[in-house]
Amino acid sequence: MKRLKRFAIGELEIEIAQGADSLWALIRRPDRGGIALRAAYVPGGQARLLAVREGEAARVQVDSPMGTHIICFSAHEADLQRLRVTVELTPVAPLLVPFLPRDLYPLDANDDPMGASGAVEAAQRGLNSGMIYLHMNEPRFGTLLYFQNLTASNDYYRATDTKPDGAVGGEWPELGYLTPSPPQSGTPPINPLPAGKTTTLSDAILVFRERPATDEREMARQFVQMLGSAYMALDLPRPEYRDWVSRSDRTVGDLMNSPKATISHYGNLYVHPYTDSEYPDIMVQMSIVAALYDYGKWLGEPVPLEADLRRGLGRFYDPKLKTLRRYLPNVGEDKDADAVDSWYLYHPLLNLGRLALDGDEAARALLLKSIGFGIEAAHHFRYKWPIQYNVTDFSVITPTANDDRGQTDVGGIYAYVMLQCHQLTGDDLYLREARAAIDATDGMRFNLNYQANLTAWGAAACVRLWRVTDKTEYLEQSYVYLASFFHNCEIWESQIGAAEHYSNFMGATCLQDAPYMAIYECFDSFTAFEYYLRDGGPDLEPAARMLVSEYCKYALSRAWYYYPDALPKELLATENRNGHIDRELSFPLEDLYADGQLAGQVGQEIYGSGAAFVFATRSQHKVEGAPFRLYCNHFIRASERTEENVLTIQLDGGETCFADLSIVRLPRRRMPDLTISTADGDRLRPLGTSDQRIDFRVPANGRLILQWRGKARSR
Repeated sequence: MKRLKRFAIGELEIEIAQGADSLWALIRRPDRGGIALRAAYVPGGQARLLAVREGEAARVQVDSPMGTHIICFSAHEADLQRLRVTVELTPVAPLLVPFLPRDLYPLDANDDPMGASGAVEAAQRGLNSGMIYLHMNEPRFGTLLYFQNLTASNDYYRATDTKPDGAVGGEWPELGYLTPSPPQSGTPPINPLPAGKTTTLSDAILVFRERPATDEREMARQFVQMLGSAYMALDLPRPEYRDWVSRSDRTVGDLMNSPKATISHYGNLYVHPYTDSEYPDIMVQMSIVAALYDYGKWLGEPVPLEADLRRGLGRFYDPKLKTLRRYLPNVGEDKDADAVDSWYLYHPLLNLGRLALDGDEAARALLLKSIGFGIEAAHHFRYKWPIQYNVTDFSVITPTANDDRGQTDVGGIYAYVMLQCHQLTGDDLYLREARAAIDATDGMRFNLNYQANLTAWGAAACVRLWRVTDKTEYLEQSYVYLASFFHNCEIWESQIGAAEHYSNFMGATCLQDAPYMAIYECFDSFTAFEYYLRDGGPDLEPAARMLVSEYCKYALSRAWYYYPDALPKELLATENRNGHIDRELSFPLEDLYADGQLAGQVGQEIYGSGAAFVFATRSQHKVEGAPFRLYCNHFIRASERTEENVLTIQLDGGETCFADLSIVRLPRRRMPDLTISTADGDRLRPLGTSDQRIDFRVPANGRLILQWRGKARSR
């Protein structure tokens, strides 16, 4: 090879060299092996160094018959050692791309890939983040997180009509990013990269740790930490302000007035799961009841619909089995009345627990007379639940999903329900059950996630269990849940097909093998993470606190696009698995796709309507006597009214991240003169000002002082 340049990142030695057909970055630890990164595949190319720009360690130009490649190397070592390599190509003529080889190879002490041994712990699933997480055992180079910033290559995917589905992975020792190329067949591809237009081919971020983990909990913590480092290197999209209060009011009106939303049985009112479709079930009913309860508390008076829906809950209870059934007794013959998904048994109990802990005696009674059956099911399956079973005899109907796994994260939501019951009763039986369920997840590693919201509740259960028992292994186990959750996130912004009209950034695919993001899993994970951050407090791994806060921040913005009136009509699926789509109703679609498929193929999800209430009550904060509300897309951990017109607030997000804070004028009130300052006294300038609100960008973990003049006055 022709050596072009050398530089170091801490103890890592990086050598840039040109080989026969590629430009390489050789990353080594002296006598402990290394990594070879194929920075660019350029047969017949001639490389030369260019003057570096600010923040770069090296810049290389490679000219070839294809055109001109520019490869930029940047290094970071403030905490974890990080290398970023960005590759751009400007073709000299319209260029078809038939094949580009993978770009990552482990090396032994003699630079031989075949002599290096190790293991890949996680790789890209579908259209989730383009990442691979591996460790080298011999030689002991350490641990590597390779993160491909797929956002940067949107122009490539659109020009070539490709998508990065499972693009980062491989077989040891040939790993990394396989640039998508059109399928080869008798008819050649006809989608070239345009001549003269610069296109990003790759934007690889490599994060290194010298010492590999000794167990799965430490492996997960390191993954979260390294993913946090890669995340901070990204150019993040700007989240949008969303008026979830008006969305909530519209949703309440549609739930009350649309005949497509509800149905009567036994003289009681029940919610359809989808628009004018499907039988009432307990998970749907409790999800809407709990969200309406939250919204009523926020409003200061109950929403009348909540009481109407509560009256019918008892009809789901089976006194013989002593449990809540999924369906009402009169469910149609086209349904198996005895079949239940494992998580369906526990999620309604979790929402009953939330109400009971807030003093609701009826919810407490229904929970405690149903919980025994839930424990019996856990014992029968030995805390390893199948996908679906028969509630009358526990016979398994569907044992596993497509990847031969059952509902691996049901133990997490089960543990959270047990901890609720322990808090309600003080009975140590429930504490023992929570511990047993979490202990049973040992060894699942990155296969823990089955359904995103269940994984999030599992993380919350672990932190709560740590607080109750003071055993740090439960805090550490929460990182296993988080690692599996964020492994299934789309930490990139797709512009493929219809996806250019909505956002998918930081969205979690709803199941471990699902092709889409779903609104229910989105807002239920948001709710679980609120508890995770509250119970975790300052003792959390900083990267965990940051990633969870960022997920919640982007959920508030991204979830708006699930509502059909927020999308162009032509992007909505006309053939739906459940019911139909009515753009006039403020109910969200179930499904959005990173590859730009038509939205709402599964249906318009009435049981996801709680999203608006959850987002409104967590993001919009009333200030007593003031002519405005306070909006923040981070959780406010503490606030104090130090004077009549002075409010001090404390945010709890990532150390180097930002939050959006808005002062939202109340109807028929005047916006007062106001200032927002940091704890150091620095006055913040607004990012935008209108008659309706004033927007600020503030430190996500900052302490802020809001001051205003005057009292509330009618306009």
